[in-house]
Amino acid sequence: MMNLPERDGDGYLTDMGEWTEEVGRAMAQADNFELDDVKWAQILKAREYYEEFGSVPPIRKFAKYLEEEQNAVFKLWMTGPMKPITKYGGLPKPTGCV
Repeated sequence: MMNLPERDGDGYLTDMGEWTEEVGRAMAQADNFELDDVKWAQILKAREYYEEFGSVPPIRKFAKYLEEEQNAVFKLWMTGPMKPITKYGGLPKPTGCV
């Protein structure tokens, strides 16, 4: 198990710059969170969105960005999807409803 960079109380990286794909996967592993290829692809899309727009998208916008149905995204993650997506993607915590 690799040494993880520092995380806050919610499990988010305290320094976004320390994120790598390896770190993201190791964080999920440490949290016993199952990441399959579809989830991982969405995490990478969220990073792409963040780089393009400088913010974390609300789920409605993100589902559109993925060209997916919003409820399909919810079903995949079994929870508010933006939280694990941003956490394991090394992105800032989403604000507002998650």
